[in-house]
Amino acid sequence: MAKTPQDVISMIKDREAKFVDIKFIDVLGMWHHFTLPAHRFDEDSFSDGLPFDGSSVRGFQTIDESDMLLVPDPDTVMMDPFTEMPTISLVADVQDPITRQQYPRDPRSITKKAEAYLQSTGIADTVYFGPEAEFYVFNDIRYGTGPNAGFYYIDSDEAAWNTGRDEKPNLGYKMRTKEGYFPTPPADTIADLRSEMVMTLLEAGIEVDVHHHEVGNAGQCEIGLKFDTIVRMADKLMTHKYIVKNTAAQNGFTATFMPKPVFQDNGSGMHTSCSMWKGGTNIFFDEKGYGQLSETAVYYIGGILRHAPALLGFGASSTNSYRRLVPGYEAPINLVYSARNRSAAIRIPMAGSPKSKRVEFRAPDPSANPYLLFSAMVMAGIDGIQNKIQPPDPVDKDIYELAPEEKHGIAQTPGTLTESLDALEADHEFLLKGDVFPETLIETYIDLKRVREVEGVALRPHPYEFALYYDC
Repeated sequence: MAKTPQDVISMIKDREAKFVDIKFIDVLGMWHHFTLPAHRFDEDSFSDGLPFDGSSVRGFQTIDESDMLLVPDPDTVMMDPFTEMPTISLVADVQDPITRQQYPRDPRSITKKAEAYLQSTGIADTVYFGPEAEFYVFNDIRYGTGPNAGFYYIDSDEAAWNTGRDEKPNLGYKMRTKEGYFPTPPADTIADLRSEMVMTLLEAGIEVDVHHHEVGNAGQCEIGLKFDTIVRMADKLMTHKYIVKNTAAQNGFTATFMPKPVFQDNGSGMHTSCSMWKGGTNIFFDEKGYGQLSETAVYYIGGILRHAPALLGFGASSTNSYRRLVPGYEAPINLVYSARNRSAAIRIPMAGSPKSKRVEFRAPDPSANPYLLFSAMVMAGIDGIQNKIQPPDPVDKDIYELAPEEKHGIAQTPGTLTESLDALEADHEFLLKGDVFPETLIETYIDLKRVREVEGVALRPHPYEFALYYDC
């Protein structure tokens, strides 16, 4: 049930909260926050907004137009699980203080517009998302970069490379590379840590389906969240990442959603399921269709695959993402769809119930800004449905094992962030429909990614280059 400002004020009093923490998302997908004493927060804060300096946030305002407002959303209220002082947490939208319009570069407002645009088309009245954000838990992480040095060092008590470490005593039970899927303790040393994360998520009002160890031997995990509507799911995913990282830190671990932190083992993906509903009916289900998919669902898939390179500008949004999207590590690099087949970029989970029929886009990873990714997927799906875009025929074979002649003609995901950003730059008209994505947001996003990340990585010597070329 929707909450009101009065509900939040009552919760502050009932829980004897001392502070109110306001969180908001930037263009690149990072949460920011500030905190005010609880007695300075009242019902007017929801209407008047709270001022902040937009010029100090990446991709927002210039310094001559820096004043902005944050407007808290009462539906996002929760007790922060990690503060010593009782603190209420709220997620806020960004507004212009003069016009009081939603700020065009606020990713959360774009997600609201995508949902409203879908409803305006008459295709569906509800869209559900269910992301599976994998992550690694390490015991130690060190890294550094400078003009004369660059390095990283990861360690995990579970890792295969520690079978010979002097642990006084080393009791074994280390996982072999790429054999971390579902092992029991004592090999799975962090099951209790994941359970603590799950309990904290549940207390925050985020329903969890399952938690388990993932394929990566050095502490890779997954906590499956129950699906929700588009804005709520993006909020919950950000809260999920916050809870995972803070729970790990409080227990002497470090957690990362970086797509490919470990060489020669599986990367962390974010398989993202979607279904569309109208009048309480899942319009993606048809018992007679391939994989029990309706014609609408097939057109949705056509839109996702048609625009996949551009979508990955948002969905595989780091240079590191493309260390994951390579053959040999279960990465979904083939732009086809298939029932049950995890080598395809789009998988159709074969659940029996019409309510559970969904389309799973497997190429994204947790470096994505979920508000932008989910919104872009909705817009690509609408484009496919409206224009009846037929995807390539489904492929029900292990694509990794196909002969070269059989692989011919199967498109693949971009090989670099540069390629995905170029695709987004060339193919974004579908995002502009209904004024959902402002052109200025897309331009700002691409510029930030190119200058800060693509060029930043390209300019620095790589450690492996010394192994390859130092004696040239």
